[in-house]
Amino acid sequence: MTEPRPRKTGSKPIESMTFDETDRRILEILQQDSDTPIQAISEAVGLSTNPCWRRIKRMEEAGVIKKRVVLVDQTRANVPLTVFIGVSTSRHEIDWLNTFRELIDEIPEVVEAYRLTGTVDYILKVVVPDMASYDAVYKQMIQRLEFSQVNSMISMEELKFTTAIPTSYL
Repeated sequence: MTEPRPRKTGSKPIESMTFDETDRRILEILQQDSDTPIQAISEAVGLSTNPCWRRIKRMEEAGVIKKRVVLVDQTRANVPLTVFIGVSTSRHEIDWLNTFRELIDEIPEVVEAYRLTGTVDYILKVVVPDMASYDAVYKQMIQRLEFSQVNSMISMEELKFTTAIPTSYL
């Protein structure tokens, strides 16, 4: 079985591209289900198949469409516990940041990470099966790096989750 070739994205400068309502509608459809057949997308937006396909390819080349993925149900994948970790550090150096990036890249339970402004320097989203697994992630982090504060917040209920972004700003 051969590996699929990675898509080459971001090769066209986005500044030179214009997007219309048809492009936005195509993106909305793909964000709901990236497996939607080209034929169904083209019918929904009022284009024939080839021009619709070319628009999608153009958005992939511009990096607007980064990749197509499968969303996995956390509970069915046995990682029902979501923990948000606010991390503060007294070390604001590139070496520390690079080590932190390496650390979170090595921990598969960290599914999102952001550098912030304000009193918390970073926020991480961690998914785990239980509290013991979270504790193992926490210990792995503090073993490798020094933090001035680590504040964990356990999600009790997911009120909204989407990977779809608004297309009206294109």
